[in-house]
Amino acid sequence: MSQGVRRYGRELALKVLFGLHDLVITPEQALADFWRSFRFDNDVLGEAVDSFDEEISGDVRDFAEQLVRGVVEHLEKIDAAIERAASNWTLQRMARVDLALLRLGTYELLYCDDIPVSVSINEAIEIGKRFGTKETPGFVNGILDKISKGRSKP
Repeated sequence: MSQGVRRYGRELALKVLFGLHDLVITPEQALADFWRSFRFDNDVLGEAVDSFDEEISGDVRDFAEQLVRGVVEHLEKIDAAIERAASNWTLQRMARVDLALLRLGTYELLYCDDIPVSVSINEAIEIGKRFGTKETPGFVNGILDKISKGRSKP
């Protein structure tokens, strides 16, 4: 699977996870609603578009769904790992985009043996530059780096 496919899949997964933050629906419902309702232009802001002409490839969709399902399935352990690594920060104090990125990156670090640690961290940083604040990349890097150094399969 090419890097572009995975990056796009991660960005879509981030958007679904961001939307799941406070909702009481299943990941299956959230994914179905997302695929049915939203399309995003591939520009820097990831703006929603009205045109459904460009179809999302199966590889992108499959990877995004794998990430969303994995994060939701292991959420308790993922959040515990983030809380241990995030000195002086609670999950409730974190920006929603940062928390969604941390959950995504932590899932990859702990459960995706086929993805190198450096790739998972770098992807989270790059996506954070696109969707977060100017502080997001450093914040995400610091926490994911701590998690990667102390990681063991939960």
